[in-house]
Parts: sequence; structure tokens; C-alpha cells
Amino acid sequence: MANVHVLDHPLIQHKLAILRDKNTPVKEFREMIGEIAALMCYEATRNLPTQEVEVETPIATAKVRKLAGKKLAIVPILRAGLGMVDAMVQLIPSAKIGHIGLYRDPETHKPVEYYCKLPEDVENRQVFVVDPMLATGGSAVAAIDFLKGHGCRNIVMMNVIGCPEGVKAVQEAHPDVEIYLAALDERLNEHAYIIPGLGDAGDRIFGTK
Repeated sequence: MANVHVLDHPLIQHKLAILRDKNTPVKEFREMIGEIAALMCYEATRNLPTQEVEVETPIATAKVRKLAGKKLAIVPILRAGLGMVDAMVQLIPSAKIGHIGLYRDPETHKPVEYYCKLPEDVENRQVFVVDPMLATGGSAVAAIDFLKGHGCRNIVMMNVIGCPEGVKAVQEAHPDVEIYLAALDERLNEHAYIIPGLGDAGDRIFGTK
């Protein structure tokens, strides 16, 4: 799986252990989602292009490197993806933010769109699609479909936890998209939940049932 990156950094794995624990309260769960997203963002942006410029330090002229090339956008899949956005914006504050609203039909487990609002120039940006869970892959594939329909050609998928079924779905539909995961779990159960997973990420982020 050349375009799948499972991040095994000790800090990510420690925070992921807290996320998985069913006894972790909402406040701490929400904080851990954000902290993991920030650590993943650090890795997912490792290959952004830079250019050399000169600045004046208090002592002398220095040659330094700044980001170059395409601007960035963060597009959470509502609603759970919202839990990853703020921490990423702290690292890349100039990024624009779009939103894609999808829900999973409880009978078919297929995604249904209810909202899509993207930056006007999204086609000129590198887009990070974020959602804590990559389960069936249906929502991820649909979100990437929408983005490509708006002209996006540089898309990265970031999920805290994925499973083989979801990864396969994205790879088959969009083999050009890089996928970053904090963990690749075993499988889906009969209700299309990831095993062992962490339950419903949206409910645990927002304290709902």
C-alpha cells in the first residue's frame, strides 16, 4: 500500500490509547483528537515545497526557507471531522476551510450528502480531507468525488483510525490520493463499525448519543 502511511510515532500511539478507552470523558477525548490531528498534520505536510528567501536577523542576513507552491485547504467531513480542524489551523493558519456534510444511511451504510461549501479557489489548493474514522470508505470516496468535481487534483486524506475495507475503497476509487492514518485496525463488524476502533467518533467528540 504505497500511498498509505500509518504513523507509529510514540506520542500519537499514546494519545490513541486514550481515545480508544471507553472511559475517556468528552473533554479529554476532544483534546486528544486535536492533538493527534496536529501530530498527523506535521507528518502529512512533510513534503510541502519550500523556497529560499533572505531575511534580516538582529545580527545579519540569513538565507531561510518558506513554503512555496500551492496554497492549502482543510475540508472536514461533518460532523466528526470538525474535531480535527482547529489543531491543524494552528499549524497552517493561512489555510482556507471547506465543509462537506455526509451521513451514513443506517440501512445501506452508504453516504448521503446534505451540505457542501468549499473555498472559491479550492481547485488551486492542496486539500486535506479530514475525518477521524475511515470505515467503509463511502464517505471518503464521496467527499473526494465532490472535490474532484470542483477541479481539485491535489488531495490528501487524513484519518485517525482506518480499516482494510475503507482503505481499499479509497484506493480503488482514487489511487492518486495519499492516506495518512494513526492506526490501521482489523476489520469492520456487521454494523460497519471499525474493530476494535473507538466507537462513534462524532458522539464522543460532541457528547451526544
